[in-house]
Amino acid sequence: MTAVTVAEMRSHELAAIHAGHSEEELLDAAGHALGVAIGRHFPIPGTAIGYLGKGHNAGHTLVALRVLRDRFGWKIYARNAFSTDELVPLTAKKMAEMAELTCLSNAPCLSEMDDPLVLLDGLVGLRGDGPLRGALAEFAGEMEWLRQHAGARVAAVDVPSGVDPDSGIATPGAVIADVTFMIGNAKVGLLCGHAASATGALVLVEVDPLTSPNQSKHALISPRVFTLGRGHRVFDFHKGMAGRVSILAGSECYTGAAVLAAKGAICGGAGLVTLWVPKAAHHLIAAKCSAEVIVRGVDHPLEVLSLPCDSLVVGCGLGELNSVWTSELLELIGHTACPMVVDADALNLVARSALGIGIFSAHHLLTPHPGEFARLAPDLSDFTREEAARRFAERTPATLLLKGCRSIITCQGQPLWSNPTGTPAMATGGQGDLLAGVIGALLASGGSSIGAASLAAWVCGRAAEIAMNSYNFSEESLTPTDSLSFLGAAFRDWKNAYR
Repeated sequence: MTAVTVAEMRSHELAAIHAGHSEEELLDAAGHALGVAIGRHFPIPGTAIGYLGKGHNAGHTLVALRVLRDRFGWKIYARNAFSTDELVPLTAKKMAEMAELTCLSNAPCLSEMDDPLVLLDGLVGLRGDGPLRGALAEFAGEMEWLRQHAGARVAAVDVPSGVDPDSGIATPGAVIADVTFMIGNAKVGLLCGHAASATGALVLVEVDPLTSPNQSKHALISPRVFTLGRGHRVFDFHKGMAGRVSILAGSECYTGAAVLAAKGAICGGAGLVTLWVPKAAHHLIAAKCSAEVIVRGVDHPLEVLSLPCDSLVVGCGLGELNSVWTSELLELIGHTACPMVVDADALNLVARSALGIGIFSAHHLLTPHPGEFARLAPDLSDFTREEAARRFAERTPATLLLKGCRSIITCQGQPLWSNPTGTPAMATGGQGDLLAGVIGALLASGGSSIGAASLAAWVCGRAAEIAMNSYNFSEESLTPTDSLSFLGAAFRDWKNAYR
């Protein structure tokens, strides 16, 4: 979905009002959609506390609290930074409609609160200016204390209070959110990588009269935009129609990378997955692979071409390569015409070669993490992630998926697509291998490079989110194999545009 500035968002609001929607109708619609989005994101009902300022952001929060209580079974409370007579009229009306709402005069007594504890940041909306002061600053500090010491999760309403929605810059003392629910449209500053530590995951709360139909240079990956993966298979669908994925990966030192990439391809929907591994590592890797994967040992990378495939994934866990493997892998990358995911050690090899990124064509999809990207384009290290990605895309016809807590997907002629899903629990080796396999499966099914990269990033992040909401995992314990178990649920959410 397109990202807008505060001025553009205000323009959409005024247009909706001129079209006949009252301010109250818009606030109620946004608040209701917000409550539904929060209830879906946190599927286990517990205690929700709205931290309220005096503007319409607080009004949205009040309506959302009612939805959480009446539809999802949450216990709800409020913490008011201002007296009722200081509220803007519409928010005061919403407060009056919630006469039964318990307003806490002090910090919550944790022994009286059911888990999970979710704090709704409704202190300051889009029109906040500068650092938080007075009671607003105190409440932001209280939320952070509860987040750090009581296991609370913070959900920001539209924008974390104290964060500039146009630049993404957080002022001192700004609210640190675990997830930000952006109302109407994505906010351009919140998509920036430097804003991620304050915004957490991003969720778009669509409100029809407010949602912009325009395309911008920076956009949010959403199932409402991409058609790939939204439809259902015909009843007589068979494995040949699902696509054949070949994966060249693994080594004696890095067996797990190959296994995870193959599992990602299987669970990403591929009809047939062949995993090609160095012969020296064949017995080690084959013993770890699931029964659905065909494992073949090879002496040379070009042996991969002995079987037809619809997509090729190369690089995961290949490790240090001898001269034969180095030359043949470069030849494989440079002269194979099918859609190809180039990851990890294959990217490092290209970065060291004389050809550099000139070896890449439009059918290549590159998946570097920040370190690998720095080796591919060392001269871009002083730019922001977003600007570096734009400049890199101008140099090559390949598609780029720059991994990170806010992964970016782009290519020539495309906007920057930012992935809203994910969790810090994904900071474990192997998540990138899983991602590469899922991309390979989506490419093999006929998806475009931009579509396959975007959908794969979204579902892998969403799978980790679902796992984290299950009570069975923690940020410390989640593994890529755990995420794999929830890929099906993530694909279902994508099909249903559930997040």
